[in-house]
Amino acid sequence: MIRRAGRVGGSGRAVVLFLAALLPLLAGAGQAQAAGYRYWSFWDLDGDRWTYATQGPSGARPADGDVQGFRFAVSEESDNSAQPRGAADFAGICAKTPAKDGSKRVALVIDFGTAEDAPSGETPLANRTACARVAPDASTAEALASVAEPLRYDNSALLCAIAGYPERGCGEQVSGTGTESGTGASAPGKETEGGSEDGSEKTGSPDSSASGESGDDGGPSLGLFAGVAVVALLGVAAFWQVRRRG
Repeated sequence: MIRRAGRVGGSGRAVVLFLAALLPLLAGAGQAQAAGYRYWSFWDLDGDRWTYATQGPSGARPADGDVQGFRFAVSEESDNSAQPRGAADFAGICAKTPAKDGSKRVALVIDFGTAEDAPSGETPLANRTACARVAPDASTAEALASVAEPLRYDNSALLCAIAGYPERGCGEQVSGTGTESGTGASAPGKETEGGSEDGSEKTGSPDSSASGESGDDGGPSLGLFAGVAVVALLGVAAFWQVRRRG
């Protein structure tokens, strides 16, 4: 009897089709583990659009008439961080703060984010704008402190809270579903994010090193590995079934 190699019986085809359908589901499960970070991002208004700041608040020295913004949100990377919402016009924000010799005015837009981005048990404050009148050489951190205390920083000088919000946490990693997976402070990353009142500066949006203490780095889950193992076993079974029936 001549055997024809590679011929797949009905049951073998069923197994192959099952594997083909299962693989996209497992890939989706891996993507669902993507993690972001809950933190205050810092922005400059360039014309009529926001641009992600390239310096931290303690290093930035805005000029009279500048508009800068802060937004609290969960973001995966600095290039897709949520921008401040609301009016961003120097003339409107500082209309009631006249110019004064020996000082400068900086318009600030402070967006406390959405309920979805808020830490568990906390409610975002109402968004606000403020006109800070500060010394000519003052930093953005000093301008912010003059209108939105209390500010809170972590021991790495990352800006954690504006006007006391949020009450806890600082750049913690969260899962793709918005739940917290770590509470440690973040380490330096791609962009400059924070600053401190003593003039030191945090250079970095939160990144994966923030999860070192929690043991959850947002990578593939145990369930994903188990699923891959099942697929591998089914594949082996299908192969031997085809060989036996060939």
